[in-house]
Amino acid sequence: MTNNFTMSDHGLSDAAYLCDTDFPTFTGPFFILIFIISVIGNSLLLCVLFIYEGLKSITNIFILNLVCSDLIFTITLPFWAVDHLHHWVFGDLVCKFLTAAFFVGLYSSVILLTAMTVDRFTLVVLHNWPSNQVIRKRCGVGACIAAWVISISASLGDAIKVKAVNWDNVTYCENGSDDKLGHYLQVSLLFFLPFAIIIFCYSAILMKVLQVLNRKKHRTVAVLLCIVAAFFICWGPYHIMLLINSLNTNKGCKVQKQLAVAYHICEMLAYSHCCMNPLLCMLSQKMRKHLLNLLRCEKLCRKKRERHTGQNTSVTHNVAFTTASSAVQLELHPLNIHS
Repeated sequence: MTNNFTMSDHGLSDAAYLCDTDFPTFTGPFFILIFIISVIGNSLLLCVLFIYEGLKSITNIFILNLVCSDLIFTITLPFWAVDHLHHWVFGDLVCKFLTAAFFVGLYSSVILLTAMTVDRFTLVVLHNWPSNQVIRKRCGVGACIAAWVISISASLGDAIKVKAVNWDNVTYCENGSDDKLGHYLQVSLLFFLPFAIIIFCYSAILMKVLQVLNRKKHRTVAVLLCIVAAFFICWGPYHIMLLINSLNTNKGCKVQKQLAVAYHICEMLAYSHCCMNPLLCMLSQKMRKHLLNLLRCEKLCRKKRERHTGQNTSVTHNVAFTTASSAVQLELHPLNIHS
């Protein structure tokens, strides 16, 4: 019997235990595939940021934090994959820890995207505030710190409520609280409220950008808009399914199976988001160039060339110095003879 009520698939009713589907046998391998793609993509993006871009711009600071958020979420995927295929086998402590990591990744992503959008809003729409670049950067760093504090604090409450429960000789990592609706409302609040803020900010941004014929600014806003849009396209159906499952009162097996299939489809779409940001960042021509340079090890090759050139230059200088010294000695030697 497959598990339809873990913290990786929270939201299905207890009746789902009796109305299993075979869908988890497909989602398990899918999570492993997403895990591999996400680790490779986000690791390459980290290398590009540190080797070529640096953290001088506030946008790069936000992207760095988003990468960390995606990687935190990614580390939970192999465990949920095993849970889908073989039920929960990792114990109560790991259940709580991975639940916390799951929600830290989810909450921090949405808060960071909201902060990034607000930053872009102040830059494009309220371009005279803040006028000081240093102040703007400090506000951005403060927003990132606040995102992590809020997401960690909110996830601790979720982690405390879950536990590994044995049901019919099968262990499940599930929400042990009876207030499941309150939990879904909290998750939705941390999703739909930022979504409303982002909609407002980008509406104003697009109106402002369309008035200015600046192609570079167009491209920057377009990339950030794609990053935000991808998040809500991936996670939106998932949160809607959470609310539908929490409000559903029909315990019929047919309805439960239909909800389970719809939920798992939305779940796969949502979890695949952790590998989206590296792909979307490659929409930037500069980032694509950096990635190609990284894959070709161009910077390492350049250092080798510089070292080799430096050694050749040093040898040339030594030869020149030796030749000059010999010439001086030849000039001085006749003087010594005459004297």
